[in-house]
Amino acid sequence: MSEKSKVFFTREITPEKVVEMFKLLEKELTGNIAIKVHSGEEGNQNYLRPEFMKPMIDYLNGTVVECNTAYGGERNTTEKHLKTIERHGWNKFFKFDLMDEEGPDISIPVKNGKHLQEDFLGKNIEKYDSMLILSHFKGHPMGGYGGALKQLSIGCASSVGKAWIHSGGTNKDQYTVWDKHAAQDDFLESMAEAASAVVDHFKGNMAFINVMANMSVDCDCCAVAEDPCMKDIGILASLDPVAIDQACIDLVNKSDDPGKEHFLERVNSRHGTHTIDYAAELGVGSKEYEFIEV
Repeated sequence: MSEKSKVFFTREITPEKVVEMFKLLEKELTGNIAIKVHSGEEGNQNYLRPEFMKPMIDYLNGTVVECNTAYGGERNTTEKHLKTIERHGWNKFFKFDLMDEEGPDISIPVKNGKHLQEDFLGKNIEKYDSMLILSHFKGHPMGGYGGALKQLSIGCASSVGKAWIHSGGTNKDQYTVWDKHAAQDDFLESMAEAASAVVDHFKGNMAFINVMANMSVDCDCCAVAEDPCMKDIGILASLDPVAIDQACIDLVNKSDDPGKEHFLERVNSRHGTHTIDYAAELGVGSKEYEFIEV
């Protein structure tokens, strides 16, 4: 990408500020708008609550979307996930769509993938013309960190798609996903490849917001998660998922918070930034960005 991607940043973390940051992107998301969130595993204390998301979702009049998981818990079947969504209040406030509630999944192509040639998504994704990826930036037990690229890949994938990514394109069975897990870098690269497929699918009709709050080393998919190890940092917005994730990592690195060492140990021990590097190689976005603090 010849021109540096813009990444907007504010230290103020409020529901209203999320909307302000989106407006700075000057991007009109058209047609039927999907808003991808993390519904939060039952028992997790760190996920961003629907009340926090409400002004942004109301502003776009979008549909909140999620997909089933591929590990044990309260979100790995449609029946259980819908109950969790209700307990967590998502369908109280918004139109909600569990995109792989019913099969069959759809397959979309992965261009230039060395692990994946296709990505599997819940068929309901075809109902949407554009998507806002609304991410809670935090650590992750397997990916090292979770942000926009993880939401694009694992987040948008169906249960089958999640197993496919975790296995580096060798296994579609969610119940054997951990027995057939790919080598770490192959898994990270598969995430980047799946992210590229979703970006291609929406043909530029996307925007990305990362909220750097409740920054645990564990993901919102963990029923038992560590409490946050760093103080909140802020909200970022961009049209580039690579740039926004890179900017978040850079903000952690530049932080004077002593908790950052624990956070970075999680990222680095999993080689987490390799996902960003490989996504940039694939042309998903650019690691070079213009940082605009507001």
